[in-house]
Amino acid sequence: MAEFIFWLCLLLPFYAWLGYPLLLTLVGPLFPRHQPGPLPAQNISVVVAAHNEERNIENKLRNLLGHDYQPATLQIVVASDGSSDRTVALARSFDDPRIQVLDLPRMGKNSVLNAAVAHCTGDILVFSDADTHWQEGTLRALLAPFADPQVGGSVGKMLIAKPGKGLSVGESLYRHYEAWLRRVESRTGCTVSADGYLQALRRELFQPIPKLVNDDFYINTCAPVAGKRVVYVDQALVLDQGVDEAGRQFYRRQRVTVGGLISLAARRELLNPLRHGLYAIALISHKLIRRLAPVLLLPLLLANLWLLDDHGFYRFTLAAQLLGYACAVAGLLDVRQRLPKPFRLAAYVLVTLAGMSVGLWQFLRGHSYNQWNPDQTR
Repeated sequence: MAEFIFWLCLLLPFYAWLGYPLLLTLVGPLFPRHQPGPLPAQNISVVVAAHNEERNIENKLRNLLGHDYQPATLQIVVASDGSSDRTVALARSFDDPRIQVLDLPRMGKNSVLNAAVAHCTGDILVFSDADTHWQEGTLRALLAPFADPQVGGSVGKMLIAKPGKGLSVGESLYRHYEAWLRRVESRTGCTVSADGYLQALRRELFQPIPKLVNDDFYINTCAPVAGKRVVYVDQALVLDQGVDEAGRQFYRRQRVTVGGLISLAARRELLNPLRHGLYAIALISHKLIRRLAPVLLLPLLLANLWLLDDHGFYRFTLAAQLLGYACAVAGLLDVRQRLPKPFRLAAYVLVTLAGMSVGLWQFLRGHSYNQWNPDQTR
């Protein structure tokens, strides 16, 4: 029994984090490449939800207005979720007819997004966070896949421009890993992941976002529910700042895990491989098994201790586990960042896995997050 537990707890995380993307990489060439023609100018509505973003909102609006893509019409809806600072005043100071500012009471990001979309007039909705910066050509690249009528949505790529000296080193590497995974998922027609910093959706496919779910995931699944594809676009690039503090990384992963599991429950019809084929398998692998994998690490360690005298292999795996945990703890204790980067990477992995484990426990206890505060996770 101990051997069964050991191998189960070892192989499931390995599959979720490495085996699954490698499998998609191998089968990707078997899928036809989609090469849509040129896209005529579109009617675009960009939605920016904001809560106390006075230090970011001006740069964000200048960034959006300064893009080289010329849509048929452009509407920018800034939806303030009960901001108590100058977010609304600064957004209205632009006095640009393309900008519409909604000064809403505190109601949670999902409700604010629903209210913003109700004011949108564009045929394609583009969602973006207030604290991210689009690179030149991003909007054009993000919209290009919509020339294919079978494409219902698209998602962009986020990179951390200047990683700090703390845990953002690991976060930056994780973003590169996620880009690889989304690239191979998109190649096989099963992009299941998106972030709110940059994603687009056909207006007619949008469904009101329920409370408690992760908004970006729910928006991203509107297209597959309608039988349309979501495309990942490498050239649609957004720059963001990393988070060095362990506490904020832990809270972010904890909150995302709770919301992600609630989101999966809300979209559980997509988990049926008989109806949704490879997309359902991708969703189970990327969004379900990965979130369950961290809780297997403790039984993996205990089973390894039980098997210690059975074979030299188990002594090696125990040493590898203990070394990994030791490096992670050393990285967390290294407040002056004097140790090499691998220690900070190990610390990032440990904090991430711990946050996911606590998030799973909170989900099972019925805990949820309705309000959002961007400053808590920056």
